[in-house]
Amino acid sequence: MKATALGCVLCIFSVAASSALAQNYPVRPIRVIAPFPPGGGTDLFARTIAQKLSAAWGQQVVVDNRSGAGGMIGSEMVAKAAPDGYTLLITSSSSHVISPHLSRKPPYDALNDFVPVIMIASAPNVLVVHPSVPARSVKELIDLAKARPGALNYASNGSGTLSHLTGELFKLQTGVDLVHIPYKGGPPAVIDLVAGQVSVLFSALPTVFAQVRAGKLRLVAVTGDKRIAPVIDVPTVAETVPGFESVQWWGMFAPPALSAELSVRLSSEVSKMLVDPELKARFAAEGAESSQISPRDFPAFLKADFEKWGKVVKAAGIRPE
Repeated sequence: MKATALGCVLCIFSVAASSALAQNYPVRPIRVIAPFPPGGGTDLFARTIAQKLSAAWGQQVVVDNRSGAGGMIGSEMVAKAAPDGYTLLITSSSSHVISPHLSRKPPYDALNDFVPVIMIASAPNVLVVHPSVPARSVKELIDLAKARPGALNYASNGSGTLSHLTGELFKLQTGVDLVHIPYKGGPPAVIDLVAGQVSVLFSALPTVFAQVRAGKLRLVAVTGDKRIAPVIDVPTVAETVPGFESVQWWGMFAPPALSAELSVRLSSEVSKMLVDPELKARFAAEGAESSQISPRDFPAFLKADFEKWGKVVKAAGIRPE
């Protein structure tokens, strides 16, 4: 009985100590790992959140870009960091729901080696075609591809990227035969699409919007579950292919064993930022919007997205390296 009582007392002290740490947090600078190069979408979201956290807490929050291996190098650093809230990860969906499926021995378990703190933002891709392609709607594109199996090709930002897997998801859900042409990044893919060397591309809207407005590319559809403000008259793929959805998202993660109190402290602070009009406008300029998924629902969303893209990778016959 004495041992049981002592255990209860120690548990109470442990909970109290954890709560006190969360209330006082942070007491020193925080490092946010962004596992992709400077200047990209992940870097933008990481620096935006870091800047606002610094202002809110009066404590320095530093972004550390550690790119490589589809985001897995920087992510692994956080998976192995101390769970004290002073090393955090802001990353895109690529490092957590795509890259692990493309590696024979991923350096971490995306679902169990992190605490999913909060989803920050999301952005759909868009489906664009060269003007010479006689298709102005998703239905017309499907009909054209089925009438000419293997005659149409689609570009991507590279093998295993979201633009590639979105094309494979489109093939799986429509039954069409499109030939994949991988490029080393979005800009070269767009250049060849404008030149008519390739026919179709799934891309982030900002990457192709200037060419669409100039009439050099035709915007056919968006890949999210709803229409988006910059091109509100453009339908979703799902309006023709029910259930189709492909979005890039960004979220904050922490090392495993981070206390629930610290996780709530972080998610509550970031949640306040996501309703700020200035931040929303900054995200909108990148074709993204603040996340509508609550911190409580984020783990379930993560698991479902991980399983979804795993099935696409397998069905497409992409071999892990």
